[in-house]
Amino acid sequence: PVLGLTAALHGNELNGIPVIHRLMQQLNLEKLAGTIVGALVLNMPGLLRGERYHPDGTDMNRIAPGKPDGNQSELYIYRLTDRLLPDLNYLIDLHTASFGRVNSYYVRADMGDDVTSRMARLQNPQIILNNPPNDRTLRGHAATRGIKSITLELKDPFIFQYDVIEDSLIGLRNVLYDLQMLEGSVVCPLKNTIVCDSSYWTFTDRGGILTVFPELGEEVGRGQHVGQISDIFGEGIAECIAPDAGIIIGKSVSPVNPSGSRIIHLGLRPKEVPCVVS
Repeated sequence: PVLGLTAALHGNELNGIPVIHRLMQQLNLEKLAGTIVGALVLNMPGLLRGERYHPDGTDMNRIAPGKPDGNQSELYIYRLTDRLLPDLNYLIDLHTASFGRVNSYYVRADMGDDVTSRMARLQNPQIILNNPPNDRTLRGHAATRGIKSITLELKDPFIFQYDVIEDSLIGLRNVLYDLQMLEGSVVCPLKNTIVCDSSYWTFTDRGGILTVFPELGEEVGRGQHVGQISDIFGEGIAECIAPDAGIIIGKSVSPVNPSGSRIIHLGLRPKEVPCVVS
């Protein structure tokens, strides 16, 4: 089989780069059955500018497969997917949160598909979000080509976080063992993974200084006070309430809050799942 590993499709999402470095450095090629294709930086223009998007302002994870006769970003993503994807059987796309937000270590995968469900659980993440690939993301386009694909969300932007780098390495090795590309035994998580069947972001309806209270991975109840908006003088002017019970997948950490800013990424109907080999 051919496994593709991709990172930095958004130029400010860096944790995936050393994950691919370390995996490749630790490989014994004489014992590898199959091929691993590692693409370290998909959005080099964005990386060099320290920005999430392509220099023309486009989110390249929203326009796949692009166009051969399109604008700058459409042509870029077209050539990238045209050259990278044709030989792949599996794809693991590595991301992080964006500026002003933080993520848990979580995976986006179609949990209704036996293969991608297993790939996701083998990562041993804190959370798996059931997210069928029916959009114009890289994962979504890969799925239309028959490539079994998942997305790893490796915590926070524009930084190397070695705890999640090591955790994701364990998960990638688990996939390689499970696909019989390498010999080894699957490592189970210390805590059972939480699976959510859907999720959504909540948003502020007025501006001010935002403080978000719950920690990542914390379960909250419907109607729970999850944040506060204060005016510039520090006086509270509004409370942020959880519309549903769920688990905190990600949240805003930026106190600067124009109206309509993100508050929490809420995973719904969380339930524990055991290790795939238990």
